[in-house]
Amino acid sequence: MTNVGFIGLGIMGGPMAGHLAAAGHVVAGYDLSTEAVDKLRSVGGRVAGSVADTVAGADVVITMLPNHPQVEQVALGAGGVLEVAKPDTLLIDMSTIRPETSVELAKVGAERGVRVLDAPVSGGEAGAKQAALSIMVGGEGGDFAAAKPLFDSLGTTVAHVGPHGAGQVVKAANQLVVGGTYGLVGEAIVLLEASGVDAATGLDVLAGGLAGSRILELKRESMVARRFEPGFRIDLHHKDMGIALAAARQAEVSLPLTGLVAQLVAAARAMGNGSLDHSALLTVTEQLSGR
Repeated sequence: MTNVGFIGLGIMGGPMAGHLAAAGHVVAGYDLSTEAVDKLRSVGGRVAGSVADTVAGADVVITMLPNHPQVEQVALGAGGVLEVAKPDTLLIDMSTIRPETSVELAKVGAERGVRVLDAPVSGGEAGAKQAALSIMVGGEGGDFAAAKPLFDSLGTTVAHVGPHGAGQVVKAANQLVVGGTYGLVGEAIVLLEASGVDAATGLDVLAGGLAGSRILELKRESMVARRFEPGFRIDLHHKDMGIALAAARQAEVSLPLTGLVAQLVAAARAMGNGSLDHSALLTVTEQLSGR
């Protein structure tokens, strides 16, 4: 049993904190949403009144926040995690942010005696609810080993991928593949329908062959039906594509398809679809095709 402070109880963080409480850990959670903290209370978690209250007495602090400004404020700001946490606390940032922010958190944490891991996740809302996330972890191997039992309560694929920031690089690679796959599935639907072929039947065939993917498995029916309830919003994928492009520039590599996918995601957002699921990339292809 571990005392866990969990900051950020949204679509992803809420179910994750609930799984940790169900596994027997003592979980104190903090979020600005009353509904979010009420859900944690209903599954046995303690509602904290501030970041400092969340961190007090915690052996492990987990953050699951929208972007690097929120992570920096919560971790590095006045009264933040790295100011309040007791020595040897383990800070696990599971947000998807810039690799350089993860490296900075680890540097400041080391100066203050706090261990830090970056551990972004993939799997969306469904993965969070089912404790079936893929978790990619950057940091020291010993800290990863210490956190592994917690990760095993949250995901089915858990890997230590390298030093501080490496988890974020792997997540950037994940997001460019996911975005590209959604874009191509959308194009396949437009082609099938414009050619008079039943798209649902066509995608069933694709899902059973070499073109098969997790996205086809989970999202082909909802995409054909144009149901875009958010499991992961276009707005967040837009942010993630920016991280991928920045990482490519930092590594001095050319990722031309990533650049195109980033523009498609930006177009979906400009069309007013930022709050929809990222499978709504289909709408961009439809508009480009006049359909």
